[in-house]
Amino acid sequence: MARAGAVEPRGGQRPAWANKLQYLLSCIGFAVGLGNIWRFPYLCQTYGGGAFLIPYLIALVLEGIPIFYIELAIGQRLRRGSIGVWTAISPYLGGVGLGCLTVSFLVSLYYNTVLTWVLWYLLNSFQYPLPWSSCPLDLNRTGFEAECQASSTVSYFWYRQTLNITADISDNGSIQWRLLACLAASWAVVYLCVIRGIESTGKAIYFTALFPYLVLTIFLIRGLTLPGAVKGLIYLFTPDVQVLWNPRVWLDAATQIFFSLSLALGGHIAFASYNPPRNNCEKDTVTIALVNSMTSLYASIAVFSVLGFKAANDHGHCLDRNTLHLINEFDFPDQSVSRGDYAAVLAHLNATQPERVARLPLEACRLEDFLDKSASGTGLAFIVFTEAILHMPGAPGWAVLFFSMLFTLGLSSMFGNMESIITPLLDMGVTHRFFPKEALTGLVCLLCFLLAICFTLQSGNYWLEVLDSYAAPLNLVMFAFLEVVGVTYVYGMRRFSDDIAGMTGRRPGLFWRVTWKAVSPLLLLSIFVAYIAVLARTPLSYRAWNTQYARFPLRQEKSYPGWVQATCVLLCFLPSLWVPAVALGQLLAKRRWKQDTWQDRCSKLQDRGAS
Repeated sequence: MARAGAVEPRGGQRPAWANKLQYLLSCIGFAVGLGNIWRFPYLCQTYGGGAFLIPYLIALVLEGIPIFYIELAIGQRLRRGSIGVWTAISPYLGGVGLGCLTVSFLVSLYYNTVLTWVLWYLLNSFQYPLPWSSCPLDLNRTGFEAECQASSTVSYFWYRQTLNITADISDNGSIQWRLLACLAASWAVVYLCVIRGIESTGKAIYFTALFPYLVLTIFLIRGLTLPGAVKGLIYLFTPDVQVLWNPRVWLDAATQIFFSLSLALGGHIAFASYNPPRNNCEKDTVTIALVNSMTSLYASIAVFSVLGFKAANDHGHCLDRNTLHLINEFDFPDQSVSRGDYAAVLAHLNATQPERVARLPLEACRLEDFLDKSASGTGLAFIVFTEAILHMPGAPGWAVLFFSMLFTLGLSSMFGNMESIITPLLDMGVTHRFFPKEALTGLVCLLCFLLAICFTLQSGNYWLEVLDSYAAPLNLVMFAFLEVVGVTYVYGMRRFSDDIAGMTGRRPGLFWRVTWKAVSPLLLLSIFVAYIAVLARTPLSYRAWNTQYARFPLRQEKSYPGWVQATCVLLCFLPSLWVPAVALGQLLAKRRWKQDTWQDRCSKLQDRGAS
């Protein structure tokens, strides 16, 4: 086993946080990202409301927090990035660090592309009326665009005016220059913030980590005053305990807490490596994990208070359309049937004149159906929530606040992603007085920008979904498993406990030792197997925006072409291949060293015998 002592980077003393608050905010900013806003509320609503919190909290306690503790503790103890940490623990584990760096690189490519879209929407929010509030005129200027009328104004702005998406992933289309300009601007902002590492991000993090909480609070206060907000929250958190019998609920809860804390990416190891040796990393672990989870709940309340208002508004419009049909059919006076009277009037007409009512094109106006029309990911941010904003007085102001919040949330997460890449490179000594740290950071950002240009193609959204679905999940679960096993069984539980005692003043308790040695590894192994089983049963397909589809505006389910399916499989395992590759390389190097040593000894013996 290689020595595993704390070392300073080549070329000088290791940088340090200006104060404890900078470190905590950086870790919180890295953990709290877009997923807290647009994925957790969706999972909570989909899987039994409040009942989802049961598997979520179990996964948090038995999986998320213990692994998080390991990352903060080992980074602080060894004072290196991911590659240096795992190479120091054992040269055979060096591939874990390289794999973490590779996944962080891939995640940075598409994560900053999402910020590109957010920036585009933010720039378009500074106008009245909002550009997604109405359909544009057609080429003849005699009517509205057919695609917009067939779908909706928000869907048209997203799929056509923003992405200008093709109907098939094989049709790359052309580069969308407005998105390319926003992509360049997004990477320029990231570079300016991370140019000097924690010295510059430590200053920017005060705004990027705290501003989203201010906006969430504003949205929460405003949302709770809107009609329908309480119904949205009741629908969100009403528990359905029966859903807990579904194994997929437990898998999604475990993966949500795993990715929500940004585990196994290397960012938290890098951040912790800049801490003083005597910092209480146990307290930091619990604090950051709880803040992250409470933020998810807080965001859920803010988001669904607004979505409840949208559902109530859509429900009211549905009743108005049906009421108009009744008034026209039965010659009722205008305004004679209110929304509150609609159900009673319809019941009376069904009882007295059912034939005439049956001929009417009445819609099924159930509030629950409109509450079900939530979404996760880009569907929530760029379609559902943008439509909800349209119904709010002062819509442009709310749009500016919402997309500013998303941009700062994503930016603080990008700080951690970039630190996951740059810190290991700095520890490897790739910088020089003629090639300073600022130049290395600029080179990494430039490379990421050039590779991410493919996402500005008309098919870019399809490729982003490929990377998001297949590049990170399986690899990160594998790396987290190797992290726990590597620290517990290779580095050694007793040695690790001694290190923690030296840093915090006390040895880890029974709970930590049991979760590290048995519970967390078994959970991660179960998640890994379950995830592979889910992937094996799930067809490799995507949903295309095709105006020629018979059921348009629903998205058409299409199977990936063979070469794209091969790419998906490759992305699932490619970063993990670093682990056996490095281990094999170390094994061969060790054998060669033994052979060379044996030959040297034989030569010396022969020389002595000859003399």
